[in-house]
Amino acid sequence: MGRAIHPTVTPLGYNKTMSTDVAISPPRHLSPSSASLFEQCPRRWRFRYVDRLPEPVGEEAVVGTFAHRVLELLLGEPAAARTQDRARELARQVWTEVEADTDFRSLALDDAAARAFRWKGWTAIAGLWDHEDPCSVEVASTERRIEVALDGVPFLGVVDRIDRCADGLVVTDYKSGRPPSRRFQDDKLAQVLLYAAAVGAIDGDAPARARLVYLGREGRVVEADARPELVDSAVAALRATWERLGEAARADTFDPAPGPLCGWCPHVDRCPEGQAEVRVRLEQGRMRLDAPAVPLVA
Repeated sequence: MGRAIHPTVTPLGYNKTMSTDVAISPPRHLSPSSASLFEQCPRRWRFRYVDRLPEPVGEEAVVGTFAHRVLELLLGEPAAARTQDRARELARQVWTEVEADTDFRSLALDDAAARAFRWKGWTAIAGLWDHEDPCSVEVASTERRIEVALDGVPFLGVVDRIDRCADGLVVTDYKSGRPPSRRFQDDKLAQVLLYAAAVGAIDGDAPARARLVYLGREGRVVEADARPELVDSAVAALRATWERLGEAARADTFDPAPGPLCGWCPHVDRCPEGQAEVRVRLEQGRMRLDAPAVPLVA
């Protein structure tokens, strides 16, 4: 559920006047989150994975981690015990871990906001029952770490859940955010299709389906048959990203990709192109005034 796996690279500061005698090593592995970030904006990828600049963890991400941990424990219970009452018990247990977590503490929530946080987390957890009865699921594994070469790309990921169903294995990834529009759901499914490819490569048993379970009030399931052509297409896209990333690392040309997300980029203060993008969108009335980058350019 949005848990990033950070590839290991050689850290260097972002300075285009620095000597080009020292090349940036490409990452040892590529995860779905790091691949997606590179496609979104190569410069932000560099800031995050090469320069190791810190990025604030938002409340939605921490809520997702809370809900994910509870569901992991719940699906590890015997089938008959996977009830909402048991989920509440597990949520109370996990809450003590959350309160001690540095990401949660960094949110600096007051008592009222902390109660709202817990309710939001529980809403995400209970959302699972809107899509399935956990008691009827035959779980093969949860939180499975996979590391395998896909078309020559060293791939690394953690699969939230793998189930055994009548038609074969089903790869599931939980999401706590809003489900994508129909226009963008194929892009989101690419992640779980890569997981299906990895599981098939390791086990020799190709999953039949791949799905994203969006939890919460607006939740729904986005699913696709893991047909060879869809899996191959996802792997080919990963390979293309890997090649472009390697080229960017060798030349140290991590160019920005300005767009609406510049308003929420935690590194926009280091990116003149991002600031210009936010400024233009503000002038055109195409940038939300509550975007964190707005005060920097106003």
